[in-house]
Order: sequence, then C-alpha cells, then structure tokens
Amino acid sequence: MAPVGHDTTTLAFYAKEATQYAVASERPEPSAPLTRFMHDLKAGARVLDLGCGTGRDTLFMRDAGFMVTPVDGSAEMVRELQKRGGPEGHVMLYENLDWEASFDGVWANASLLHVPRGAIVDVLRRVHHALKPEGHFFASFKAGTEDGRDRFSRYFNYPARTELGKWMTESADWAGYEIEETKGGGYDGEPTDWLYLRARKDING
Repeated sequence: MAPVGHDTTTLAFYAKEATQYAVASERPEPSAPLTRFMHDLKAGARVLDLGCGTGRDTLFMRDAGFMVTPVDGSAEMVRELQKRGGPEGHVMLYENLDWEASFDGVWANASLLHVPRGAIVDVLRRVHHALKPEGHFFASFKAGTEDGRDRFSRYFNYPARTELGKWMTESADWAGYEIEETKGGGYDGEPTDWLYLRARKDING
C-alpha cells in the first residue's frame, strides 16, 4: 500500500480557517518568486496551481494571461477561490495527481510542505509526469531537520536543503534544479527559514 500523501488534521485546519486565510493571504501584487516563475513561461502557458488555497496566486497568473488550473485538497479553500471569481477549481489530494505532460508550469507555493515525508517522492514524481517537456516547477518548503507540527497542529515535512535535493533526485530525472535558502514568515507569524525549489523537466520528458 502506498504511503498516505496527506494529513487529516492539516486539512481540517484549512477547512475551518478558509475564510480567514483568504483575508490574511491578500497582497497587492505578485511575490518575487511568482513574478520570476511567470517570467520563465511563454505567453498563454498552461499552469497547474498545486495547492491553490483561496486563489491569490491563481488570480495573479490568470490576470497575466496564463491558463490556470487550480487544485487544492480542501473543498473549503476552493470555494473561497470561486467566491473571488477564480477559474473552476479541482478538489484533489496531491497523491491522486494524475495528469500526464499537460502543463508548461507547476506552481506549488507553500503546499507540498504538508505532504508526509513517506509520500513526498511519489508526489514529486507525479508533478514531473504532469509537466510537459521543458516545463517549469516551483515549490517552497519550510526548512528544518525533521517533520513536526506548528502551533496550529498543521503537519510540515521540514526538510534540510540536502534532503530536499535527495527527494528530487529520487523522484525523477529532472533536467536540473536549484534550491534557494531565504528567510521570511508565514500564517503563524513566526520567523521562518524557507527553501525555494526551482526545477525544469528534460526536453525529452
């Protein structure tokens, strides 16, 4: 049996906090990582917003002219996206991702960090399958040394940089990837060490 790729307590948190999360995550313009991601894509590219949440980044990408498919494991978060006039969202657990060579880019901002460690390599493999040849992938993770929970009881896999690199190597034959270490914050208001992962699928798939 394949490892479970989601945490029920974390999903319950987002179900309860969806409306407040939508308000707290608002920003007037795209983040620097999202701006760079969009710059790397061709006009009109198809993008999978994996872990779209309440749709902030989906809306930025749609308004920039991209064809965005928003996906989230929380039905409540997807409903908040629809309230804001976003494109049709899909409620799907990450371990059930089954697109094949369908997207020019996969944007997974602060989402795959909730995937249990035993399932993360399989989920990354599914992301690779979903990308078209030469497709771009971005994901962000809270850095650490072992998995755990925050003060809201949300699960995080908390990888070290070297461990995240190992997950990528085990998941697929990527054309290349880079991991940037940076500092920031999050919904919990705590100072956070972040890992920004950028990767590209090989031209031959």
